[in-house]
Amino acid sequence: MVEWTTVASGLRFPEGPVAMADGSVVLVEIAAGRITRILPDGSTETVAEPGGGPNGLAMGPDGMLYCCNNGGFNWRDASGLLVPHGQADDYSGGQIERIDPRTGAVEVLYRDGDFGCSLKGPNDIVFDRHGGFWFTDHGKTRPRERDVTGIFYAHADGGLLKEVVFPSENPNGIGLSPDGATLYAAETYTCRLMAFRVTGPGEVDQTAGLGGAGIPLYRPAGYKFFDSLGVEEGGNICVATIGESGISVVSPAGELVEFVATDDPFTTNICWGGADRRTAYVTCSGTGRLVSTRWSRPGLELVS
Repeated sequence: MVEWTTVASGLRFPEGPVAMADGSVVLVEIAAGRITRILPDGSTETVAEPGGGPNGLAMGPDGMLYCCNNGGFNWRDASGLLVPHGQADDYSGGQIERIDPRTGAVEVLYRDGDFGCSLKGPNDIVFDRHGGFWFTDHGKTRPRERDVTGIFYAHADGGLLKEVVFPSENPNGIGLSPDGATLYAAETYTCRLMAFRVTGPGEVDQTAGLGGAGIPLYRPAGYKFFDSLGVEEGGNICVATIGESGISVVSPAGELVEFVATDDPFTTNICWGGADRRTAYVTCSGTGRLVSTRWSRPGLELVS
């Protein structure tokens, strides 16, 4: 059994952790509409307050934080867990934001692109070695209906936003293989881990799978849902798994390497820090905690 250490508690549905060089972790608190820094001693400080529903977070090549803002949820308490509950009453759309970590200034980078639709609920983000970034749009859920969305690619300077994969079934976590040749995306309600062959910056092989670009890599049995993901240095994909509570570690060949359990049904994301990138930080969102443990293998050094 893995032993988890609570780094910080009292958070309002934390997600999108980013391990910083100074030993702190910057993450989002979706229910509070803010970006928060967790210091090594467990204390917190507010980095920015973009409002809405800040979700995925990544450090860009310009030293700025890039945030997928899903526009917000309604919330309810379920047996002591804070749980998102449909589209926020004051929802006005999703967007990609660029945030200055020093001043907290928030700039809206994208709301719409050249693809004839609007962003609904941007969720998770990863930069590639070309300076652009991939992100998922999870969409929003309303009574009796849910958005049909896709996977996008954008330039960090605000000059390009395009929908690369459509449709995608409620895509959530996103990541790249160590060589950048494979894009991974986790679908929440289908609980599928999908793989896409990258053919160039912002391009994937649209004919790779029977139904289009995506190839189903892994899908577990049972009552589970996939959330965000991280990639290990050796190529394994670590998918936060809701319901079963933990991290599903999947090989590039689609085999379950191990399942690392947590005690929060809403385990939502993972990142790695420390000099050897073997300190795993995991967001336990339902109980409002950031926890850590010594990971068996190093996480991938992210492009920034």
